Amino acid sequence: MQAFARETRLSETTFVQTASADGADYRNRIFMTTAELPFAGHPSVGTAVAVALARGDTDVRYLQQTGAGLQPVEVRIADGRLRGSILQEPATFGPEVDPAQALAAVGLAPEDRGPHHFVPQVVSTGLPQLIVPVQRRALKRVIPDADAIAEVLRPHGAVCIYVAAWEPGTGEAHARSFFLDVQGVTEDPATGSAAGPFMAYLFQRNGTRAVDIEQGVEMGRPSLLRCGFDEEEERVRVGGEVVVVAEGTVYL
Repeated sequence: MQAFARETRLSETTFVQTASADGADYRNRIFMTTAELPFAGHPSVGTAVAVALARGDTDVRYLQQTGAGLQPVEVRIADGRLRGSILQEPATFGPEVDPAQALAAVGLAPEDRGPHHFVPQVVSTGLPQLIVPVQRRALKRVIPDADAIAEVLRPHGAVCIYVAAWEPGTGEAHARSFFLDVQGVTEDPATGSAAGPFMAYLFQRNGTRAVDIEQGVEMGRPSLLRCGFDEEEERVRVGGEVVVVAEGTVYL
């Protein structure tokens, strides 16, 4: 599986298997080009839609098994549109990170910090990510530095540095996400496992309950992530539309 993931050169490659946990509908194993992940957001939503298409389900709720636990995933297919969402793991909040170090890792300066001067922090809803709030204008000037990103992420076990510009009072945000792979720094056009922590981060700091995040714009691969805090479940839900790009058979 790891070798196949390296061959695809995608942000993540998933493998659907028979569940080994009670109550789960299937097991989802998720690989980056460098290592297996316990959890990831977009690969979970996309995989759920692929499972629904294979099974002929059009309005369904699955319980997915990953290395992070069991996550409910919902899929709705209607009028040619594929929609999915996942209820991520309860948020855990790790250490705050020096703003100057986090900003410098992506080529930004202290004056590029986001509104209210929120401090960068490691947050996880299944996978630790470093949330770095910035001003909207700063997103176009981001220049990631592989060594600096490694230095800021690795001590905390974080996978991505998630540079996010939140627009107070609008329910909107814009983000860029970077991770390290076998060839250096790669930008991710959509990162559900970082959008979830960002939603939890906003909810904890100012009570924001929903935000739509545009990501991938600067790299020409725009995505829209719809995030909300489910107060009954006390967990974050992240979802959006899914597009089938290709289908085929691989012979090994």
